[in-house]
Amino acid sequence: MSISVRLPSSISFLSSSIFSLSSNQTPSTSLFIKPPKPHFPKCTTAVVRSQLATLPVLSFDGTKVGETTLNLKSANPDTARAVVHRGITTDLNNKRRGTASTLTRAEVRGGGKKPFPQKKLGRARRGSQRTPLRPGGGVVFGPKPRDWSVKINKKEKRLAISTALASAAVNGIVVEEFGDKFQKPKTKDFLEALKRWGIDPKEKSMFFMTEISDNVALSSRNIGTLRMLTPRTLNLFDILNADKLVFTKAALDYLNDAYGYEEYEDEEDFEEVADEGTEAEEGIYKIEADFDAIWCCIFLVIYYIFTRL
Repeated sequence: MSISVRLPSSISFLSSSIFSLSSNQTPSTSLFIKPPKPHFPKCTTAVVRSQLATLPVLSFDGTKVGETTLNLKSANPDTARAVVHRGITTDLNNKRRGTASTLTRAEVRGGGKKPFPQKKLGRARRGSQRTPLRPGGGVVFGPKPRDWSVKINKKEKRLAISTALASAAVNGIVVEEFGDKFQKPKTKDFLEALKRWGIDPKEKSMFFMTEISDNVALSSRNIGTLRMLTPRTLNLFDILNADKLVFTKAALDYLNDAYGYEEYEDEEDFEEVADEGTEAEEGIYKIEADFDAIWCCIFLVIYYIFTRL
């Protein structure tokens, strides 16, 4: 007894039926039909761009001695607002302790005895004195201890900080190192220095320095509108909240190194980075083609068994 089975001209693992027969196609002599190589267009839209800003350099006396540049990474204008918003909301949520707690009517002390009989008094019925309707009773839907922390990717957080710095650079100045200018802690001397640099003490200002001397820290801590930050304490809220930004030369070099925009030396490096996504997609397509070949081999084995019966 022999059973004849017609070999399908094409077998696809991704089709609706594995053993689907196509009568419109002519049988091919090759069992493994190589599918055409797909075309994956390269991505030309830059997610991160460079934003160059020129800042004046002032001496401790307030005279302009030169200019310098601040070249930082910045998000695309279409997504910059969303990136910065996500960064600031994440920081504010992670600062919440989440220890607020209230007592429900089941947790409040007392209220176990019925205050008065149900009937014969003409009053509204009441089963407990700790009902939420009475003073001293429980709280309905009150806060309970919870974790407010939100995860954010490191690269996304760094991009939010660099984008905020790049957008606020128009209100920034660079001051020469002044840590050794203060021989003793004195707030009056620091206020006079602010006025020489063109900063109103009533405006919110942020100083970013790599190192803060003790005399500078003690001279500025009584100024409520001023924030002294280091690379370890740099945060998004103080950047957005400040009206004026003041950098030292060492701090500016740190920003250009840590948050600067990396340029490609030649076009070959840029094409190599742009082709990474294309190679990944082609790898997925190659895996799908391998599955088609495996299923074709399985079908040939089944066909051989049935023909030999």
